[in-house]
Amino acid sequence: MLKFLTDNYTWILVLILVINFSQRKIPHSNNKRLALIWIAALTLAYYLIVVVSAMFASPWPQIGVWGGLVLLLAVIIIFRRKVWPFRLHCAECKKRLKWEFIIGHDDNLCQDCYDKHHPEEAEARKEAEKQKAQAARPKEELINESYANAKNVSEIDWDIWEPNHRCVITYVQDGDRLLFIEKKRGLGNGYFNAPGGHIEEAETADEAAIRETKEETGADITNLEMRGILRFQFSDGTRELGYVYFADYAGGELKECDEARPFWINRNEIPYENMWADDRIWLPHALSGEHFEASFVFDDRTMLSSDLKLINKDEETEAES
Repeated sequence: MLKFLTDNYTWILVLILVINFSQRKIPHSNNKRLALIWIAALTLAYYLIVVVSAMFASPWPQIGVWGGLVLLLAVIIIFRRKVWPFRLHCAECKKRLKWEFIIGHDDNLCQDCYDKHHPEEAEARKEAEKQKAQAARPKEELINESYANAKNVSEIDWDIWEPNHRCVITYVQDGDRLLFIEKKRGLGNGYFNAPGGHIEEAETADEAAIRETKEETGADITNLEMRGILRFQFSDGTRELGYVYFADYAGGELKECDEARPFWINRNEIPYENMWADDRIWLPHALSGEHFEASFVFDDRTMLSSDLKLINKDEETEAES
């Protein structure tokens, strides 16, 4: 015992000091910090008893080792509330405590139970964590989220604007007919539109156009051509980038699915009154074979602002509304 204390006493004190230093960062831990001081003092007292006993002839060293230990245990038992307030499990829900709550937090409650008893502190902590997380996020990401408040396309820097959804929309042609769907669920449910949907991970836009058309209508397509790019900023924070395709019908039996009801319509009878408001701005140009880029700001289904650029081989014209 004497050799063990002599060899390791310094490390024992260092460990106690490290834990005590850690407690300083944990709120409501005064009792447990004081307990560590008690433990350090008792350890020192026992060490001194053993060392002094070793200076005398036998049997004093053995008496000092075991007598000092009995005395140490007696003091711990008498002052156990001050010396050992530590617990491994939550005093309320009995859940295993994390290290921070074992050495700190005098009430010996887990975070969930503590928050239940101190809702104001819980709210303040969550707000501080939220602000810290926001401060650590890239500036461009925060800017993009702020665009949810935009009312006009001119309020958005489209060069740094980043979508959180990428999708395709494909107009399938068969002579004078166009393949439409009635959207049955999701964004734009109840509206008429061309088949389309989100681009999956590791999938190209072309592949998504072919897959979504087949899934929503049962139709096979060929001669796929991209004619336009659409950017949508919604007031709920949705930022959608869409690729507009045209293709020829290559067969396949039309069939309804959970998401859409497909049907053919004459290209001269397009039901704009039951479509998204932006369609009447760019679709006539796309049907004429023109290429374009367009940006829109929406509040739910209400279009607040639009910007259309028609793209030719060597020049670019712009129209605003």
